[in-house]
Amino acid sequence: MKNTSPYIGLLLFTVAAMVLRLSAGYLQLPGSETTCDPVQLSWCLQSIVSYLPPTENCCRKLKGQEPCLCQELFDPTFGGYLVLPGAKMVCSACNVTFSCGFWFW
Repeated sequence: MKNTSPYIGLLLFTVAAMVLRLSAGYLQLPGSETTCDPVQLSWCLQSIVSYLPPTENCCRKLKGQEPCLCQELFDPTFGGYLVLPGAKMVCSACNVTFSCGFWFW
């Protein structure tokens, strides 16, 4: 039986955790242009829930979060708004693509 260092398991666990967090967008690599922040969706909440045309600020913030929208569906505070019919209208008006492999409008 081989004698392996107990640190190998810890190292493998750490690497696996970092890979999972990077794939979920919680960690950002240096030089990454997008920082996933579901709070940025709050700029569009009024338009989403009341079917009002989105503001320029809303569209700018939403466009900045475009690569993150699929993962932000699971945000407990703002993710629920992304499933409302008004979210599709806002995304369309802001020219934001929001299509997740597991989610269809």
